[in-house]
Amino acid sequence: MSLRALNLGCGERYCPDWVNLDLHPSDPSVQAWDLQADVPFPEASFDVVYHSHVLEHFSKADGLQLLERCRRVLRPGGTLRVVVPDLERIVQLYLGAFAKCVAGDQQATTQYDWAMLEMYDQTVRERSGGEMLAYVQDANESQLAFVKERLGAELQRMRPAKGEAATAARERTHGARRLAETLRRKALRLLAGRDGISAYDQGMFRRSGELHKWMYDRYSLASALHFAGFTDEKQCEAAESRIPQWASFHLDTEPDGRTYKPDSLFMEATRL
Repeated sequence: MSLRALNLGCGERYCPDWVNLDLHPSDPSVQAWDLQADVPFPEASFDVVYHSHVLEHFSKADGLQLLERCRRVLRPGGTLRVVVPDLERIVQLYLGAFAKCVAGDQQATTQYDWAMLEMYDQTVRERSGGEMLAYVQDANESQLAFVKERLGAELQRMRPAKGEAATAARERTHGARRLAETLRRKALRLLAGRDGISAYDQGMFRRSGELHKWMYDRYSLASALHFAGFTDEKQCEAAESRIPQWASFHLDTEPDGRTYKPDSLFMEATRL
């Protein structure tokens, strides 16, 4: 029997044989769907549900609701695999770099600066990419070598030619949406002035889905999974899974075996 698998918020990493959903599909085989709404499938539809670097974009309460929705569409005994930034490792990185910096080790400033960005930038930024993107684009070779240890292949996506990322983002925006946004901004400027436009821009960005609204370590993620009705919660490595032939899907690993996002926490659980 073939595996019935669902990838939520897949971005550009998806399997053609899976059902793939994303808010902004990167391929015609990916279905457009906003995960703030219920997962659009009947109960017990899938053997596997997977989402990577999605859960942290929901508030704690909304994240629990997403896990419960994942449980609903899984068959009994099915596997949920969740990947999130690993808060425990970020804190360990910060504390280690902090101790070295206060002891006078100037070489530790790269680790310290990046740890601060990992903890805070994606929760407080007011523009796409935030300070992380600026850091990566201006980094020297030593800084890039360290950041690559944290980001893996994600670093290549974050470091296009200057100006290229903004251009690509504009090109992905549909013309009709751009026109509607222009009209809204003109009307708002007339009604509320420059301050109104600024508040509107910040509000729209905060609703864009880019910001992190919660963080997880192995204890809190396992607890959330248990509370959502799962059992047998287990931390995994990127290439390790209960899912048959997992490594062949190349979702958490590259074809050469490297971890796609080394800064991640990987965890699986079973639907009761």
